[in-house]
Amino acid sequence: PSAENVSPEWQDKIMHACLELDDRLLMGSDCPPGYFETPQGFYVQISVPEIAEAERLFHALAENGKVKMAIAQTFWSSRFGMLTDQFGTPWMINCEQTI
Repeated sequence: PSAENVSPEWQDKIMHACLELDDRLLMGSDCPPGYFETPQGFYVQISVPEIAEAERLFHALAENGKVKMAIAQTFWSSRFGMLTDQFGTPWMINCEQTI
């Protein structure tokens, strides 16, 4: 809405994004010049109830990224994996343990 107030190279950037996942909300935006810092010291974690969905999310986020821990069964979950996506954001994908 304020395209006339930003430079041409910022016309395709995201000012504000909101992603609803069931009752959870993930929000973000592109970082203005001079404000970007490499993400470190945290992971964005997504927990899903289905193995297929955990694997789908993991592989989609891992595309052109770097896998830190391949998605696999663990003692606490049906599937768990860690990666850094192509944009440098670190992720943990978890699928609750089925009983």
